[in-house]
Amino acid sequence: MSNLLFDPIKTQSRVTDSVIVAFSGGKDSIVTLDLCSRYFKKIYSFFMYLVPNLEFQERMLRWYENKYNVNIIRIPHFETSELLKYGSFTLPDYDMNIVNINDVYEYMRQITGAFWIAAGERAKDSIIRNAMIKNSGSIDEKRGRFYPIAWWNKTQVLSYIKVKHLYLSSEQRKMEFSFKSLSGSELSVIKNLYPDDYKKILKVYPFAEAAVIHYEKFEIGDVDGKK
Repeated sequence: MSNLLFDPIKTQSRVTDSVIVAFSGGKDSIVTLDLCSRYFKKIYSFFMYLVPNLEFQERMLRWYENKYNVNIIRIPHFETSELLKYGSFTLPDYDMNIVNINDVYEYMRQITGAFWIAAGERAKDSIIRNAMIKNSGSIDEKRGRFYPIAWWNKTQVLSYIKVKHLYLSSEQRKMEFSFKSLSGSELSVIKNLYPDDYKKILKVYPFAEAAVIHYEKFEIGDVDGKK
């Protein structure tokens, strides 16, 4: 693996000794957290959930907390404010305040005292991210963010995880990304891998089961293989 891939984090480590890591449990955030643990003295991390205390996510979070001796702060995903306010898969709560990602960043800065936020965005993820990172570089001073794996590709990320023996959960291996939405395709995976956690999700978003039924019946076929 080329040493040039580590230039962004080496450069950032000369700017500050503390960092907040946005951690989703996905492959890119896994490598980002591991790199930050090697280059910064003080590490803070946060995890945004759609539903609290899902055991498959907690198992993953505990593994990384033990490995790096860090407390990963659990907070609601900012998108849950819209899901709950406007009744996506549940009854609406119009008293809910809308939160955005910048609110999350500001909150984390206030409670940790750190400023810089490390995120797992890669230029090769999408056209939008490619344009964003090319515009700001691996260090976005204006937004107080930096991207340790900005120039990595997917193969390099997975190779790093394998070499370092890092934990990759079952749903991550199946979907190739971490659980992040209430789409029928994602919830179907959770239902089959973690039925107890699926039930927890339906307690918060009871109408989400309709998305799963539609996906399994009309997109992948029913249990008998019919379409």
